[in-house]
Amino acid sequence: MTPLFNPLRSPDLSSAGLKAMPVLFVLLWSTGFIGAKFGLPYAEPFTFLFIRFVLTLLLLIPLVILMRIRWPSSPRLWTHIAISGLLVHGGYLGGVFYSIDLGMPAGLAALLVGLQPLATAALAGPLLGEQLSRRQWLGLSLGLIGISLVLGSQLELGESLFDGFGISALLCVMGALAGISLGTLYQKRFCTRMPLLSGAVIQYVAAAMLVGSGALLFETRQVEWSSTFVLTLGWLVLILSIAAILLLMALIKKGEASRVASLFYLVPPVTALQAWWLFDERLPLLGFVGMLVAITGVVMVIKKSADKATKR
Repeated sequence: MTPLFNPLRSPDLSSAGLKAMPVLFVLLWSTGFIGAKFGLPYAEPFTFLFIRFVLTLLLLIPLVILMRIRWPSSPRLWTHIAISGLLVHGGYLGGVFYSIDLGMPAGLAALLVGLQPLATAALAGPLLGEQLSRRQWLGLSLGLIGISLVLGSQLELGESLFDGFGISALLCVMGALAGISLGTLYQKRFCTRMPLLSGAVIQYVAAAMLVGSGALLFETRQVEWSSTFVLTLGWLVLILSIAAILLLMALIKKGEASRVASLFYLVPPVTALQAWWLFDERLPLLGFVGMLVAITGVVMVIKKSADKATKR
């Protein structure tokens, strides 16, 4: 008997789905900076993130139980997953949200965190044994130039890049950069056997403990429950904390850390487009040029050379 056609098992559809994952990830991840801009007027950063992580856990834990998803197989793996969660969720998001709360423009925060591919690629060699070709290094450089053009094009002439915030905001965003870079490498090195959903639960528990401690120690924990804040929180929980993070975990599991990190080069240009659409922020011709440069850089980094593909 001829088996019925199952679209979910179609090789063409499966391949198309895999190719669409990076694009979808960039679109979703870029909304995080927009969400921070919408929500931070109504709650302090650590308090905001603690509520977000708790709501995420309230959705994820029943899902793991109902789907009977297995948990990590050893206490050592639990520990590694928790550490990666502290870095990828707690360190990265805590640093970004606090830097914006301290006065740093969301666009500038996106630019500085956009340095992550350079940091990840530089560390991937000594820590993971991954080697980058000259073309890939050129691609990383082009990506950095591209996001600089995109965000730099929006600064008014004569305005200082560091107007409106101090060294504290800069240190926070540098901490976010360190968190996401080291977290990506750590997860690739120690958490490749992590079940995605149950592993995400462990990561969010660890991150919630970190930002919850920060809220208790440094914040008033007061929240203005406006409709804008509730809608923003819902988007960040469902789309960012669940959909986008699971996509990121899957991409890290399937690809080299430095190639996955290069996707972050596309986040600032996409964020700039969203800011133009939502807040009527102008995007000059130089910004569009920067987008093309950044996309070219990403393609150079993530596309395997013919020689490397042949060897494999």
